[in-house]
Amino acid sequence: MQVINILEKLISYPSVVGSANDEIVGWIKTYLQSHGAAVTVLPGPEGDRANVFATFGPRDVPGYILSGHMDVVPAGEAGWNSDPFQLHRDHDALFGRGTSDMKGFLACALATAAKISAMPLVRPIHLAFSYDEEAGCRGVPHMLAHLPQLCAPPLGAIIGEPSGMRAILAHKGKAAARVTIRGRSGHSSRPDLGLNAIHGATDVLIAARDAAAELAKGPFEATFEPPYSSLQVGTVRGGQAVNIIPDLCEVEFEARAISGIDPSNLLLPVRQAADALKSQGFSVDWTDMSAYPALSLPENAALAALLARLTNNEPLAAVSYGTEAGLFQQAGVDAIICGPGDISRAHKANEFILVSELAACQSMIESLADHCLTL
Repeated sequence: MQVINILEKLISYPSVVGSANDEIVGWIKTYLQSHGAAVTVLPGPEGDRANVFATFGPRDVPGYILSGHMDVVPAGEAGWNSDPFQLHRDHDALFGRGTSDMKGFLACALATAAKISAMPLVRPIHLAFSYDEEAGCRGVPHMLAHLPQLCAPPLGAIIGEPSGMRAILAHKGKAAARVTIRGRSGHSSRPDLGLNAIHGATDVLIAARDAAAELAKGPFEATFEPPYSSLQVGTVRGGQAVNIIPDLCEVEFEARAISGIDPSNLLLPVRQAADALKSQGFSVDWTDMSAYPALSLPENAALAALLARLTNNEPLAAVSYGTEAGLFQQAGVDAIICGPGDISRAHKANEFILVSELAACQSMIESLADHCLTL
């Protein structure tokens, strides 16, 4: 199948984050097996979602991983000019949810399967397709836990997030959490009889604001914009009416960390402020929503040099968005970002990728296969 036909098929599966993905997993499995790949489907603990791991070449020799996620963000935003789950072509542009982020990369990897399967690979090429990346990289840790049983220690992983086919060496880590504060409802004329959950949440909001101000003072890492770790309040929900004492308030926070800092630790001042509310009679629940570490691949790493050669471009130092690459690095696998499309097109109406970008990605993967013909 041509890469555009494969992308059309992938887009037709509405594999929205947090939903069952058995249809797209089944199609990918059948397609890869038809081209001689050794395929393992790895169900997650949710029961209705799975990762896919496939190998071309010898499993017992160190090789390379092509990594991407099968899930996409919802497509309910206004402004779509075509069905987001039906690929629409307009000259060189291919429109649809996930075209750039990141089914375009998956399509390129699958489109090269026929050619790669016929090659006498000395080093293997693995495909690692995950689920629920858009919910904070929830699927890939379950696949990484099985990696020692799936293949020899890899030489590197190429995470195909949209980067304009420029390799990227680093990104920040991220952690997100939700605090749920429960007080006591009542009529607003008798605040002495109630316990205002929104008032309680203000202590937590102030703690988040103050923590963010402290982070802006450093430490610094010049490759990032901004060059320091950050923290913000993302959502606040609470209250029913102005004359009702709110008995519930939920606040969601996000922290992004420079290299060498655990992003979850950046949320500790917020959690301490939330826990302190218990002494005032509030019920407080803290929920960790997602977390992944920063990526930091040295400029002189062999994987960086390889991608410079495969793309004919020197790698970029860093990007502001996050990927699964940090989790691969944490698992002991050198990782780098390189994929077709542009992150600025993602998560918005009329997401698209260019046919020329798909061609460049296929060329990179085929060059990687040529590299794997010798030790």
